[in-house]
Amino acid sequence: MSLFFPDVAWAMAPSPAGGGGGGASQLMPTLVMFGAMFAIFYFLMIRPQQKQRQERDRMLSAIKRGDKVVTTSGMFGTVTNLTDKTITLRVADQVKLEFERGAIGRVVEVQGDKDA
Repeated sequence: MSLFFPDVAWAMAPSPAGGGGGGASQLMPTLVMFGAMFAIFYFLMIRPQQKQRQERDRMLSAIKRGDKVVTTSGMFGTVTNLTDKTITLRVADQVKLEFERGAIGRVVEVQGDKDA
């Protein structure tokens, strides 16, 4: 292999002993770079996801009877009953469906009567 790539073989050879403590000085920039990469990932990915989860938890805990909601599958309904884990929605006259609380995608803002 050194016949074809003599420069690579020379670069991969171990350094002579007694060069004088260069290991610690080479480790510091690497640690700083990993720390900077972690900080970037934290502020661009982890922290926004935590905020979204907190907002969703607040929205789910604030749901009350009579709220109009949309499930994650796109079904519209009005909340008729609540428990700790489930929500019962009225989706049509005489049609009530029970969903897990986490299946609620968003609360729909009730606007004024459009026909008036």
